[in-house]
Amino acid sequence: MPSAGRLGLLETSAPGHLADLEWDNEDSVDVLWALSRAPDADLALRALIRIKGAVGADAWAEVDDLIRTDKGFRGRLFAVLGGSDALGDHVVAEPSSWRLLTTSMLPSVDEMNERMLASVGATPEPGELEKGNKVYRAALTGPKAVVALRIAYRDLLLQLAAHDLAPTVEDEEVMYLPEVGAYLADAADAALTAALSVAIAEVCGDKPMPVRLAVIAMGKCGARELNYVSDVDVVFVSEPADGVSARIAGELMRVGSLAFFEVDAALRPEGKAGALTRTVDSHLAYYRRWAKTWEFQALLKARPMTGDMQLADEYLAAVSPLVWTAAERDDFVPEVQAMRRRVESLVPEELRERNLKLGSGSLRDVEFAVQLLQMVHGRVDEELRVRSTVEALGALTAGGYVGRDDGANLTASYQFMRSLEHRLQLQRLSRTHLLPAFDDVDNMRWLARAAHIRQEGELDATAVLREELKRQKSRIRRLHEKLFYRPLLEAATRFNTDELTLSDKSAERRLSALGYAKPERALSHIRALASSAGRRGQIQLLILPSLLEWIGNTPDPDAGLLNYRRLCDVMDDADWFIRLLRDDGVVAERLMHVLGTSEFIANLLMRSPEVIHLYSDGANGPKLCEVDPEDVARGLIASTVRQPDLKRAVAAARSHRRFELARVASADILGMMDVPAVCAALSSVWAAVLNAALTVVIAESERDRGEPAPARIAVIGMGRLGGGELGYGSDADVLFVCQPEPGVDEAPAVRWAQTVAEKVRSMLGSPSEDPPLEVDTGLRPEGRNGPVVRTLAAYSAYYDQWAQPWEIQALLRAHQVAGDDALGIDFLHMADRIRYPEGGVSADAVKEIRRIKARVDSERLPRGADPATHTKLGRGGLADVEWTVQLLQLRYGHRHVTLHNTSTLQSLDAIGAAELLGENDVALLKEAWLTATSARNALVLVRGKPIDQLPAPGRQLRAVAYAAGWPEDQAAEFLENYLRVTRRAKTVVRKVFGA
Repeated sequence: MPSAGRLGLLETSAPGHLADLEWDNEDSVDVLWALSRAPDADLALRALIRIKGAVGADAWAEVDDLIRTDKGFRGRLFAVLGGSDALGDHVVAEPSSWRLLTTSMLPSVDEMNERMLASVGATPEPGELEKGNKVYRAALTGPKAVVALRIAYRDLLLQLAAHDLAPTVEDEEVMYLPEVGAYLADAADAALTAALSVAIAEVCGDKPMPVRLAVIAMGKCGARELNYVSDVDVVFVSEPADGVSARIAGELMRVGSLAFFEVDAALRPEGKAGALTRTVDSHLAYYRRWAKTWEFQALLKARPMTGDMQLADEYLAAVSPLVWTAAERDDFVPEVQAMRRRVESLVPEELRERNLKLGSGSLRDVEFAVQLLQMVHGRVDEELRVRSTVEALGALTAGGYVGRDDGANLTASYQFMRSLEHRLQLQRLSRTHLLPAFDDVDNMRWLARAAHIRQEGELDATAVLREELKRQKSRIRRLHEKLFYRPLLEAATRFNTDELTLSDKSAERRLSALGYAKPERALSHIRALASSAGRRGQIQLLILPSLLEWIGNTPDPDAGLLNYRRLCDVMDDADWFIRLLRDDGVVAERLMHVLGTSEFIANLLMRSPEVIHLYSDGANGPKLCEVDPEDVARGLIASTVRQPDLKRAVAAARSHRRFELARVASADILGMMDVPAVCAALSSVWAAVLNAALTVVIAESERDRGEPAPARIAVIGMGRLGGGELGYGSDADVLFVCQPEPGVDEAPAVRWAQTVAEKVRSMLGSPSEDPPLEVDTGLRPEGRNGPVVRTLAAYSAYYDQWAQPWEIQALLRAHQVAGDDALGIDFLHMADRIRYPEGGVSADAVKEIRRIKARVDSERLPRGADPATHTKLGRGGLADVEWTVQLLQLRYGHRHVTLHNTSTLQSLDAIGAAELLGENDVALLKEAWLTATSARNALVLVRGKPIDQLPAPGRQLRAVAYAAGWPEDQAAEFLENYLRVTRRAKTVVRKVFGA
């Protein structure tokens, strides 16, 4: 006789239990080996001991005899007792229920209905059966009815679970997932039909039912693919929709939730806030006017369940056609993408690998994708209008929308994951989708055995289960390229002659549903890419499905795909590019994100594709962030000054700047750099370009003259350049200052410096495909009427005698950025005397600043601009915050040295530390500056040119919000946040300027 250990009986009580059952002998070997095959042999043995005590000696003798003689009964009993603690409890609590397992047949639909109705003594309402309706009235109500219903329903679950699990113990016929799900849905129908009969009796008593009420099954129940333990989603339709119908519906939900499972009506119009019952016309009016995309997606599963079946049919006939037009709605794609993100966000990061329903490579991935394909192609192909996921996959495969192998593999993966979900729920009849932790050996072993997974070679059952889970989840992870994108390639290339492929029109419909505004052009791009010559074409066929998915998740898939094709054309001779995309998925995904979001970066990458190497991850994180801006600046200057002539020097400077712009913008849009870091990096590269250009021009002048330069030159950064806070669309505001060398007359020295400055400006500002390099000297003394270059003494004399308040204000952001450092510092010392005078600036100057600000507010905003959303000059925008900071610097800079700072953000910190403004006011101004700068930068990234005005709600706003780091479906929230933040900042601005 085998030992307890060999039988999988690990508990110390097992030998005693076997002796109590009189199975510790050679005559019981077959029984013991069968017990060993139960999902949990110890659990089954404990349940058998309890059953023996519950049924009594005579009945146990009958049970024991059947165990020994009837392999089918034995397999069903051992399997269910070892697979479900809860159903074992049910058999113990209801001692006669074991007899349900003696039959090899499951009850039919009619038998299930009869048993459930009989449990509460329900009889048909007069005339309802003749109409085909399922309307009954129970004789039993109250708590007794709930108990009777619960027992009857558990009996049905017991029979199904026993037949479902029996093949793990004996050689019984396997029940496939669709059979199990359909049986559970039929059992739920029978259960809620009986619950409705109780609800009618509770509400109406002996009086005739004054309303027609239909119950529509939704979700998995509607699709007849229900879980063992699941909410049952329903919608109620009534004629009329009054208080009586609502009371009956509410009572049905109460009774059903107490007796069987949670009955959930949240999928009704307006969700839990909406009326519980509605008429057909009311439902129809809601779906036509107010329904979201997900509500039409939910209607894919709608099925008449119980109650007035004629009314249910009327409801489906009215609303079902609307499902097949939902994909034509303008907001279809954003809503679908939003739903997908919401599903993924529901699971905590640490549990995503273990969640069968919502995690990565999960059931919801399959169901979501299948439903989307149905909504896209079901508009013209009625064969796709089926409810269950497995049936829909079959129809999609038969129709050529999914390849045969892909459809078969995905169906197998889906059924495998669903079967694991069923086993987990059966264990304690609890609603769970969470796998045991992989290091939880006991529970993983139980799950493997319950799922009929056995040892393979040197791998035990738990190891086999782990490997199988990885394989199946990996296959589902490729879901979207399998379902959405691979057939698009087949349509474009017709390379797969063994399988049906999409027609061009079908492919265009699918592309349209995936967000492509011009699907015919997108298909032509796909065709061109997939038909590339030689090895490149083969690699494109391999990687395009994933690339198309990632591009499809961006705000502008059309632009993204076009940009990718353009980039491939540019990189036609660079084999590293296509290999990098094939071998490094991180690079490929990030690149598609960028190409579908930013025209600005896409254009830069066409000319600086080397940046793409930095899209990969290094040892310390993304390589895009491993670059030191100071190293970039030194390299730019060194490379530029090494060039033999001015033309090549300009090209070198622009090349370095282009590379750095592409790097910074890529890191920005991928969420790897915050706003201050972006601004600092852009300011650093601008300063380096100025330094390099000035150095080269001076060197060329010295070669031409054959003698040293007659003067030293410094470039003073003003505005955002001086503050180290440049954005992508900012010009470089500068002042040029010179100082004649000893023994050189001032006039020729200044003329020479003027020539150098003009040459630097023209050299950098010459036409180019790169973003402009505008050097703006408009803030110089006397404005555009004054000389471009002055000596330090001339600047000092001017500011001492003629400086206007706005010129003093402009000096607050003056900072040395290029040229002779000593001269630049001398200029700043001179400027300090002007911008931070002893005793502070005069009251008249402050008054003038306030006057100018009022004039700017009323006159400077461009015609037609919206003052609420103009990022530079609008309410609470950049100008408001910067002017507020500068006014405080002018008023209090002589008292607080910490205010001697050209950075707006750092100056705000100093203002807060000096308690010139309250902590909350400082925080509001900082948030507004960061928000407006982020939005302004995002505008340039998306549009490819300097723009200050946020667009109205629509596709462009969604793109800008996405570029600013917001999910695309939250464009409205992005705009609302911008308006709220700037409105609050404006309150602080008014407080400061009104003081």
